[in-house]
Amino acid sequence: MNTPSHDPRIDIYIANLPDWQQAICHTARRLIHSADPQVEETIKRTTWPFFVLNGNICALRAAKDHVSIVLYDPIAPDPHNIVNSGQNNLTARSISVSRGETINEPALLDLFKDIIANNKAGGWRVVSGLSKSRPK
Repeated sequence: MNTPSHDPRIDIYIANLPDWQQAICHTARRLIHSADPQVEETIKRTTWPFFVLNGNICALRAAKDHVSIVLYDPIAPDPHNIVNSGQNNLTARSISVSRGETINEPALLDLFKDIIANNKAGGWRVVSGLSKSRPK
C-alpha cells in the first residue's frame, strides 16, 4: 500500500497557522491524498503548499479571514457548487473557507479526482480541446 508523500515544509506552513486554518488545511490535505496516493507535495511561489500529479492539482493559501483551496483546473465539474471564487478564471478557481464553515468533503474529493483524471489525460487544456497541437 502506498503512503502519501508529505513535505515537511508543508507541515511547517500548516503548523504556523491558527487552529481553525490548520483544521481546514489538514482536511484538504487528507482529501487530496485520498483522491490519489501518488499525489506529491511541494512548495511553489516561495511559500505556497502545492499538490501535484501530472501537473498542478491545487494549492493552499491562508489569508487573514479564510483559507483558499486553489484548484488548477477550470473545467472539472462542480455539481455541488462548492467553488465560490474565480468561476470565470481561465486557468484556476478556488474554494474560500472561512472560520466556522465546513467543507463538503465528498464534493471536494470528487473535484480532486476529476482534476487528477484530467491531468492524467494530458491536462485540462488537452481534455477541453484548448491545447494547440505543435507542428512536428
